[in-house]
Amino acid sequence: MKSVHEVVSVTPERGESGRFVNRFGRPAAVVLVLLCGLTLLLGFINKDRCTGPAFDQWGRTEPDYAERNKQEVCYSDIQHLWIGRDVDRHVFPYVDGAINDKGYLVGGTVEYPVLSGLLIWAGAIFAHNDAEYLLFSSLLMAPFGLLTGWLLGKLARWRALLWAIGPPLILYAFHNWDLPVVLCSVAAVYVVHRWNRPLVERATVASVLLGLGFAFKVYPAAFVLPLMLFVGTGGWRGQELPEGKKIDIRGAVQVGLASIITVVLVNLPFAVAGFEGWLASFEFQQLRRVDITTNSIWYWGLRPFIGDDDLQSLVGVLSPVLILVSFAVAAGYGLLRFRREGTYPWIAVSGAMLCGFMLLHKVHSPQYTLWLVPFLVLLRVRLMWAFAYFLVDLAMGIGIFRWYWAIENDGPYGIYDSLSAQAVTIGVWGRAALLVALFVVFLNSRDVTEDDQPRPSAAGATARPVQA
Repeated sequence: MKSVHEVVSVTPERGESGRFVNRFGRPAAVVLVLLCGLTLLLGFINKDRCTGPAFDQWGRTEPDYAERNKQEVCYSDIQHLWIGRDVDRHVFPYVDGAINDKGYLVGGTVEYPVLSGLLIWAGAIFAHNDAEYLLFSSLLMAPFGLLTGWLLGKLARWRALLWAIGPPLILYAFHNWDLPVVLCSVAAVYVVHRWNRPLVERATVASVLLGLGFAFKVYPAAFVLPLMLFVGTGGWRGQELPEGKKIDIRGAVQVGLASIITVVLVNLPFAVAGFEGWLASFEFQQLRRVDITTNSIWYWGLRPFIGDDDLQSLVGVLSPVLILVSFAVAAGYGLLRFRREGTYPWIAVSGAMLCGFMLLHKVHSPQYTLWLVPFLVLLRVRLMWAFAYFLVDLAMGIGIFRWYWAIENDGPYGIYDSLSAQAVTIGVWGRAALLVALFVVFLNSRDVTEDDQPRPSAAGATARPVQA
């Protein structure tokens, strides 16, 4: 019988033909997935507190839905959007949609990319009220969360517990439709570092996954650039460059095109079937104002000093420009590391890019934390960074809804007399400070896949590791 150490060993062991076998056995993976499933169940129970017991003629929870979802901190976009986007009418998204003169979406269009729109529609097929919609949507998305946990376990072993039992999964797993896009990002890393195929082939499949991620929630598209640089420089220490070449431009271009083609093929049917409704989802995000619901540094940092119209105009320019600058800084620093170490750190650069996006985007919804957690797993950063982020995120995730409730019900909501306002302040600026720090920390971190890279065999050749 194998010992526990043999089953869940985190040390690569030499297998046949000099290959390294990275052991995270099936029992360990099963335990991790079961723990993740329990956390997802708790996440559903937390959101389900807001449903029922009665429903009005539109299937909206009664009594006092609008008050309860904030006071009891059980709000979810899934339940909330049962009304207002024709979800309750089972209208297929985008085809007959539009955005009206007041900036409201009508005719089935939702404010998310097309694959998220399909999920939103699919979760409602058998639903007759917002409680059933939350249940069916949660059942639809739970496998994405479980598979993410499994892949993270295979990549990072027990460090994946940060995902599987972390507070963000309870708070946000069913807050919005974010689990599928997180899976796309993690699956791309898994394919690049665990599939025993040539580098360009692996990276092309990963790029397709990142393109699908764009069609869920946009942000994974940013990771295509560092992946292209990883391929162009030959992967791990340049060991997979084409013979006689110092840079693989063709491979890098192929990887970039794979993502672009994926995005086009996924979006094209919707654009053809209903261009106005398809375009309206992007217009809605472009027109979204920086206000009390966006939770961003822009609202909290600039609003006290400039008028609202000036705020919207300034952020409309500054936010995208500074996001692109942060991407350029991260990608450029990755090249400096490549020159020192011989490997382009595409996972580290991707994590830093995400930090820049979350910090500088005009909207910073609470559930974005789910996007960040996999990088806290995949990069060898001190666990204190994860725990610190979880703490300020709890302050934000709980405080923001209690604060909204206080504002709407004439309770104390000033910074000097409201605990919820103080929690939100800690959440906004605590997250901002940690994202700045993590931008730097990620860029200087090694990733968990480095133990699994090709090593010289007994005969002197290199061989890719295999997964037990």
